Amino acid sequence: MITAVALAGYATLVGAVLPSLLSRARWAHRAPVLAVLAWQGLMATFVVATALAVYHLVLIEQHVHDGLVGLLSACGLAADAPPGGPTPTVTDALLLAAPAGIVLLPLGWFLCCAWRARRARQRHLDVLTLVGEPAPEYDATVLDHAVPAIYCLPGRCRRVVITRGALDVLTEEQLRAVLEHERAHIEGRHHLLHVLADAFSRAFPGLPLARHVKEQTGLLTEMIADDRALRFHRRDALATAMCEVAAGRAPQAALGAGGTGALLRLKRILTPQPRPHRATWLGLVAATIAAPLLPLLVACGP
Repeated sequence: MITAVALAGYATLVGAVLPSLLSRARWAHRAPVLAVLAWQGLMATFVVATALAVYHLVLIEQHVHDGLVGLLSACGLAADAPPGGPTPTVTDALLLAAPAGIVLLPLGWFLCCAWRARRARQRHLDVLTLVGEPAPEYDATVLDHAVPAIYCLPGRCRRVVITRGALDVLTEEQLRAVLEHERAHIEGRHHLLHVLADAFSRAFPGLPLARHVKEQTGLLTEMIADDRALRFHRRDALATAMCEVAAGRAPQAALGAGGTGALLRLKRILTPQPRPHRATWLGLVAATIAAPLLPLLVACGP
């Protein structure tokens, strides 16, 4: 019972307390890649801790004294399980369905959200085939639309889209800066991070972690793409281009340069901050990796 309470408390800490602290952390915007990794670690930690807590609660009389080994034995997976031991019953299977469902629920939503996003991208690609004009000098497709907008359709049939309005208002350097931003989204496969955050929020609606991770993933991936563009282009060029395309809205399942947190990103671009110290990086990476393992160590205990 103590193990179940400890795991439940740990899941509550990860799901309800730490998200608000991480979303306000000053280092997150200075190291967006590391911040994304931290949010992914929190999601994994919550799922593992919650599943193990439920397991210990529903099997309190049968396997809780064996810790995680009891779970494996109930599934017939423990290496040292006696060959002549009792065969798992239907009741065992039903009880194990509860913790297994907690693990499978976000996975199922991930597959569903990925399929929906892919369908939305494919529908838009079909439209672009009819009305878009190829622009090989930019490796992009030009859409005859007056509102300035630049966005990308990631995935297997990747495409960068530029509206005619964007071509009219952006200088060559500004245009190249935004295009580099969009290619960063494509090459970094940021759409998968968006799908994962969306799936987690649908699997656990109302959970503070789910709300924060969806908001922060969108903002942080934009910052990562901004940093990529700043490697090759001036800050004022990217900042001006962002202002020009901020009014344009990317279609569903697309990623646009004028997207999430435009004002916050603009301030970050124009007033750069030093990156976290190397020791801070190593400490945060270690904590992110260790967090999902902690509930496993608790469950394996006596």
